[in-house]
Amino acid sequence: MLKPFPRTGGSVEREDGYLPLEAYAALGEGRSVALSGADGSIDWWCCPNLDSPPLFDRLLSPHEGGYFSVTPVDPFTSEIGYRDGSNVHETVFTTATGKARLTESLNSGPAGRLPWAELARRIEGLEGHVRLRVELVFGTRGDTAGPFLSTNASGRAFHVASLMGLFRHSEGVLIDAEDDHAIMAHVDVSAGKSELVAIVAGEHEPLVVVPVADIDRRIEVSCDAWRNWTERLGYEGRYREQVERSGLALKLLLFSPTGAIAAAATTSLPEGIGGKKNYDYRYAWIRDAGYVIKAFLRLGAHAEASAALTWLVGRLEEHGAQVLYTLNGKTVSEEEELDLPGYRNSRPVRRGNAATGQHQHGIYGDIFETAERFVVGGGMLDLRSGALLARLADECAETWKLKDAGIWELPEQQHYTGSKISCWQALARAVEMAEDGHLPGTCKDRWARARDRVAAWIDEHCWSEEKRAYVMYPGSDKLDASLALAVRFRFGNPDRLRATCEAIDRELGAGPYHYRYTGVDAEEGCFLACTFWLVEAMALLGRKDEAAVKFEAVIEALDRNSGTYSEMADPETGAFLGNLPQCLTHLALIQAAATLSGFEL
Repeated sequence: MLKPFPRTGGSVEREDGYLPLEAYAALGEGRSVALSGADGSIDWWCCPNLDSPPLFDRLLSPHEGGYFSVTPVDPFTSEIGYRDGSNVHETVFTTATGKARLTESLNSGPAGRLPWAELARRIEGLEGHVRLRVELVFGTRGDTAGPFLSTNASGRAFHVASLMGLFRHSEGVLIDAEDDHAIMAHVDVSAGKSELVAIVAGEHEPLVVVPVADIDRRIEVSCDAWRNWTERLGYEGRYREQVERSGLALKLLLFSPTGAIAAAATTSLPEGIGGKKNYDYRYAWIRDAGYVIKAFLRLGAHAEASAALTWLVGRLEEHGAQVLYTLNGKTVSEEEELDLPGYRNSRPVRRGNAATGQHQHGIYGDIFETAERFVVGGGMLDLRSGALLARLADECAETWKLKDAGIWELPEQQHYTGSKISCWQALARAVEMAEDGHLPGTCKDRWARARDRVAAWIDEHCWSEEKRAYVMYPGSDKLDASLALAVRFRFGNPDRLRATCEAIDRELGAGPYHYRYTGVDAEEGCFLACTFWLVEAMALLGRKDEAAVKFEAVIEALDRNSGTYSEMADPETGAFLGNLPQCLTHLALIQAAATLSGFEL
């Protein structure tokens, strides 16, 4: 369904070269993700892979970065939206002289993902007459590469470092200028007329000079493939539209060559404008992988869940229980800073992620909750996976007393309550799976004793009578919104969990949203997943009507674009903050909606 952007009406405007983050929709094909703005400009595309250096990076460098825009020459307004059940996106431009529709797709073929990257943009006249300017400005990968054009008997290609690409277009697209830096063109469409512009690209590989008509046809092939996937989802609960859209967003973040799940498609989008919390999320976190696998299982997307679990087990066996990995399953390099202005001048711009060197107890709970959901849903673990999980349960039983960085990857090591609950969760699930024959039972009694010791320690040290809540860590008066997850994990005393959720809502709530923990409001926006976690907890604690009200309030507040959600939002303005599309936000929405509907495996 098409909706005006911005929702309040008016034209799409850039401020100092930047669009608001909610102006972007995500396109993808299982290998890369592009962000297309409501003004017709693709400002971010890491090509050919989601974690490649960007070909288009105007998102982080508005005056020097690369982009691919198809924009009316005259002033215009926009309506935006995905096709139903699909990740093919449409924008309708209205000018004083007519209307035109821009249909965009990162294409796949009849047999699945293409060997090359194919970004297709169809321009159709709907009413009257519209002239559009086409601008293809090649990125420089952060001033590390000098783009250039080459010509031979087969045609003309552009090169950016190891990437080679072709600009393909229909006859009605007229080239005005081209050089090593950019290609400029224009196109006129009237009612019933259609033209096409596209990029075909690859890295270290020859390219087929693809006929324009074939590229155009593959937009519909791709749309049909998305709809076939969506139609196979088994979700029949409430809020189907929102759940379906979030499922499609998660599908974009599933890196099909390996089965890894990216935390987001971008790097360095700020959690607070002008702040330094700008991180690279184009990696696969154990936490996110586990949560997404559970979400896919709830949706009936068993092939995706199995692929992601296979990838996860393989990485654990190869590298041990680390926080995150590259999408190809390697260890992540340390952070480095890039010389780019950053989104709305928020620096630094980072590549890599320092969290790779942290230890977080939460990975144990995430791994075991994922495996337990897999077998409850009818899956069977192989002997290698069972032996690996048994070793991890032993490791958890031995290390739970240590301090860690916690779910929020904080520099201060503490006995974080959420981390201890995750250790309890891992040991509890390990015992249950051993009792059901899914894991070797040799150490089951040891795991059970450790589980009970962890629970007793949490209740003795982490509960505050003064706050009437579990606090962030012993001796602290801070609250942590992630403790709402303890309800889903089936931890402890429901009365204490209910009181903790009430305290989180009271002290960390801001409008329809919630902050991550006490005191963080000075540095960042509200973390969207936290609100969905709280909604799910309230529903599980028997307060479904109240939880539904909160869920619907946050869904209404997020209804600012086509359905591509970020990590955070400013509670005062509603503006999106942080990387996008954000895996945790979309999967937490799915879990909350399914729980409100009583929709289980």
